[in-house]
Amino acid sequence: MPNHVFLITPRPVPRALAPLAWLALQVQLLALGLASLAWNLCAFLLYPMLPAARGRTLGRAAIARGYRGYWAFTRPFGMLRLHGEALDALADEPGLVIVANHPSLLDAMMLVAHLPRSACVMKASLLRNPFLAAGALLARYIPNDSAHLMIRRAVADLRAGGQLVMFPEGTRTTQAPLNPLQPGFALIAKHAGVPIQTVFIETASPYLGKGWPLWRLPPLPIRFDVRLGRRFEPGPDHEALTREIEAYFRVGLAAAPAP
Repeated sequence: MPNHVFLITPRPVPRALAPLAWLALQVQLLALGLASLAWNLCAFLLYPMLPAARGRTLGRAAIARGYRGYWAFTRPFGMLRLHGEALDALADEPGLVIVANHPSLLDAMMLVAHLPRSACVMKASLLRNPFLAAGALLARYIPNDSAHLMIRRAVADLRAGGQLVMFPEGTRTTQAPLNPLQPGFALIAKHAGVPIQTVFIETASPYLGKGWPLWRLPPLPIRFDVRLGRRFEPGPDHEALTREIEAYFRVGLAAAPAP
């Protein structure tokens, strides 16, 4: 198993500095919102003009590049430290299901930033969000409103050389270290005939975990580290494979060093 990254312990911001730190965090969130809105306006215009394959390629690459640019923008503030470089080894690999634990709302942004081939499975309600909808449609992200259609679309995308990013806990982690995994990812991998790459997201920060408001200042720094785990081949029994991968995640997350 790869070595764990030592996690920096976030600490409460001193009272005298808290207003300035809060303002700096809001500036970074506002910049993200404005950048997302600007790209979605462009995607809204491009979606009816581009063929599906070209739109998918452009949409996914633009989202990845945009998020990487955003992380570069936040770096001088010193508040967000998101380390997803381990994913770069997967960037050009076609036909791969990538599954990770899900401690925060930042997780998808971290992963997609390094995976320009990848699609995400999204809540169907997010396709009505003006900050996300047009870009997600252009990139042919996959809504989860129908399990049958979701699986069919995901399998077709993987067979066409795409990657699929999934958080099989179904929601952000509420039962540390891991919620029970849902088997959809293993069923998709089985039908597409592609491997499953596990990814560990490790953090000591509560920021944007389940129940954490967007505006609330967390202990600082906000640090997330990504490391690659084991790769699993699909098997005939997707339920058994789901249980095996869940056990693997639990062992790997429990073995992470205390901050």
